[in-house]
Amino acid sequence: MSGYELSSLPPRDITDRQDLMHGLVKEAGALALQYFRDQTRLQIESKGTQDFVTAADRAVENMLVGRIGEAFPDDAVIGEEGGVRGEASDGRAVWIIDPIDGTSNFARGLPFWAVSVALMVGGEIELGWILDPVTGELFSARRGAGCRCDGQPARVSDVISPERARINLGFTFRRKPEFFLTAIDRMVANKCDWTRLGSAALSLAYVACGRLDGYWAPFVNAWDVAAGICLVKEAGGFVSGFLDGDGLRRGNPILAATPGMADFFRSHLHDLEG
Repeated sequence: MSGYELSSLPPRDITDRQDLMHGLVKEAGALALQYFRDQTRLQIESKGTQDFVTAADRAVENMLVGRIGEAFPDDAVIGEEGGVRGEASDGRAVWIIDPIDGTSNFARGLPFWAVSVALMVGGEIELGWILDPVTGELFSARRGAGCRCDGQPARVSDVISPERARINLGFTFRRKPEFFLTAIDRMVANKCDWTRLGSAALSLAYVACGRLDGYWAPFVNAWDVAAGICLVKEAGGFVSGFLDGDGLRRGNPILAATPGMADFFRSHLHDLEG
């Protein structure tokens, strides 16, 4: 996966993939929603501490991967449940899929989860979609063409003061709990509101449309945030270098924020990312 920088697809080829996924992500959301409304079908399994997978995760990912393969058989896919499929190198189109981001919420019947899909080409995240199947909201972006929510232009907030800001803090048992608790303490000490919503993807979409002023996590995987990175950047926001050091394969910390709050969040949270 080290060769993403070598080449890129022509714009027309990216548009073809954009046209396919714009409808396909809605089909994926409808499928996920069927499972969400019938919790008896979920077949919940544990992958680790507070890390779950359901029959819905697998069904949605398999549907997306199958349809992508039919349309673009040479494309690679990185999925949360299925790992890497195809040769993800040499500038080839690579789809990054989280079939249900926020599975813990999903499995408990909490309506804050999303379908997240991104397309990376030549080291750049070219396209991103985050669908909230419960509300029907679709957030989408194309590199250089802006971010949209249900077809309307989306922009990050203009907040510049911690006393007006709200950040979503991501939590993971892969890092020391003290990191998360210290992050809370620092936000509260500066009168910055905070929350933990349970879906990195949907939280990033909310940063992109101005509902949140920041999102930080000491560790996330690429499928959690790839689409959201595209959204936030295209909405005029700041995103830390998540892809640095092979973040695509190994994961990394992430900070996304409105420009007016980026320095504040970095100065108070960066040392908690070890």
